[in-house]
Amino acid sequence: MTGPTSGDEPRRPRRPAMLDPQQADAIPGDLSPALRDEVAHTTAQALVRRGRAQPDPDVVARLVALVEHEGLDVVAGLWADSQPDTLPGALWRLYVLREWVRRDPVTIADRYRAGVAAAPVHGVVAGVADTPGPEDVRAVADAVLSGVYAGDLAVALERAAAFCQVLATGAAFDADHLDLVDPRGALRMTRGAASLVRTAEELTHAAALWRAERLD
Repeated sequence: MTGPTSGDEPRRPRRPAMLDPQQADAIPGDLSPALRDEVAHTTAQALVRRGRAQPDPDVVARLVALVEHEGLDVVAGLWADSQPDTLPGALWRLYVLREWVRRDPVTIADRYRAGVAAAPVHGVVAGVADTPGPEDVRAVADAVLSGVYAGDLAVALERAAAFCQVLATGAAFDADHLDLVDPRGALRMTRGAASLVRTAEELTHAAALWRAERLD
């Protein structure tokens, strides 16, 4: 979120274009923790309802590309502080994953290929090609988010979780190879792999909550 301007009134943040106008108008520039949480849940629920109520391909495509249209900082301002067992927290993790893939598809494809042999079950769930290239991993990231708005949301979360598990395995292999020449880099990569495993666990739990109608 942006801070106050030089004047008396705080600057209003940009809002996702697909947010309901009345809800959007209710968002102030500076948010208390309680109001920030309320806004996170309201915006997440509004976007998911919009997409699932009207699964038009153009609408879904715009929702998938939300970060490109609104900026990662705006989406972060809405959802980044949300707990992983909430709808906004789950959406935030999916959008961050897609943005990572979008920005560095070559590395993602390399790590996926390295990890899938050791995690074949997760590879099947993720639904990525056996020897994926950059465009393949980008397509999967888009397909996962499309499933949030025009498919089974729990399955979309599980696909993202499996994708993260495979990437974590690939990152662990890379860390092992790097350990002798760059121990610090290997340590950072190991921590990154652990973070991906944690994200996978969080997304799997969120999928279970959605099926139980408890993800909100």
